Amino acid sequence: MRELLMALLLLAPLARADVVGEDPQQRQMLEIAQKLRCAVCQNQSVAESNAELAQDMRRLIGEQLAAGRSEAEIVDYFRARYGDFVLMRPPRQGSGAPLWWAPLVILALAGGGAFVYLRRRLRDQERP
Repeated sequence: MRELLMALLLLAPLARADVVGEDPQQRQMLEIAQKLRCAVCQNQSVAESNAELAQDMRRLIGEQLAAGRSEAEIVDYFRARYGDFVLMRPPRQGSGAPLWWAPLVILALAGGGAFVYLRRRLRDQERP
């Protein structure tokens, strides 16, 4: 067990060396891809997805970075093309508002319905 722990400690810097030697543009492309949702996958970011569309989106992000576009310009490009759905964290106003507020409204309605139901049930049990 001790030998295994020592081997892991010695190999850890080697595993990190691969990340340190990474291309800065590649790292920036992956950071942007993490913020975008794959349009064909179930709740996966473009960086995580293996779908053809996600691969095309990653390639397009790389091309736009090489052309000198900023992160905001790239994200706006995909927003214009796919709408707010493409964002992993949609805005809390405008068309993204229902995505944030709908769960709270549903929870409040369910809680109110449960309260009314239980109150009626208790009132019916108290009657002789």
